[in-house]
Amino acid sequence: MKRIDLDDLPPKLAQLLAAVEEGEELLLVQNGAVAGRLVGALAPKPEPEPEPSSDERAAEIFEQFRSAMEDEF
Repeated sequence: MKRIDLDDLPPKLAQLLAAVEEGEELLLVQNGAVAGRLVGALAPKPEPEPEPSSDERAAEIFEQFRSAMEDEF
């Protein structure tokens, strides 16, 4: 699969590509002929990371506290 980074494109073109809605078609035209056709789709939403358990969270807080105390004294 080929990939285009929108940050590498001119701002006007990047905005046009980013604004394509789900199901909307975008034609790529060169010298009056259709060179390509893109169809907008929604990107899948990333799944949220599970919350750490209370024991894991307590251990993390204790470790941060211990590190701060070692730095202080």
